[in-house]
Amino acid sequence: MYGDAAKKLVLDAKRSLNLNDVPLFQADLVKDVIREIDDLNKDAEYLTSQQRLQEESQGSFTEEEQKINQCQLFVTHLSMRRNKRCLLAYQKSRADQIDEFSWLNIDPDQESYNEKADASLSRVSRLNLDNLSHEEQEYFRNYQEVITNYKSNFADLDLSGDLEPPTSIFIDVRVLKDGGEVQTEYGVFNLIKDSQFYVRKSDVERLIQQGYLEEL
Repeated sequence: MYGDAAKKLVLDAKRSLNLNDVPLFQADLVKDVIREIDDLNKDAEYLTSQQRLQEESQGSFTEEEQKINQCQLFVTHLSMRRNKRCLLAYQKSRADQIDEFSWLNIDPDQESYNEKADASLSRVSRLNLDNLSHEEQEYFRNYQEVITNYKSNFADLDLSGDLEPPTSIFIDVRVLKDGGEVQTEYGVFNLIKDSQFYVRKSDVERLIQQGYLEEL
């Protein structure tokens, strides 16, 4: 049925909002939606030609037949527009997730980062490139390059940190899920669920963003 594949894409995008990784690209569903749009476009072209024929051959078609054709053409265009909007929403949702990973400096290919605070994240959250389409992988790398070049102009600022000013330098945090060893300027601690630490906020800010820690 028309619209089913597009609906599945939107539901997949909605479910992925609560995940710590970008899920597998639904290539088959995307192809189904594009194929459906092509079929609808052919139907629209046929109905348009029928409408033109009705206008040229006066009296050959009843008023009811003309209204039926106009209604079919209208619904066909609405169906195409809906499919396109669902497809764009799916791609936009994934692009937003890729953007977020890029700003958090989550490198899928290396175990180290340019910044000291990012070293801990390499073992607790990463972007699986195998889940991305070829175009998404290229977008991710290009976007990371843009961010790196932009950050180089502000070497003394952490542009990917929390936008809210800190109320204190050190904070108490609780570990929400296991994540392995974390290296900070003031020492090493292990992310073991339900354990608590008193740490410098700037060292764990991104772990909080990723949902591994919560501030008490």
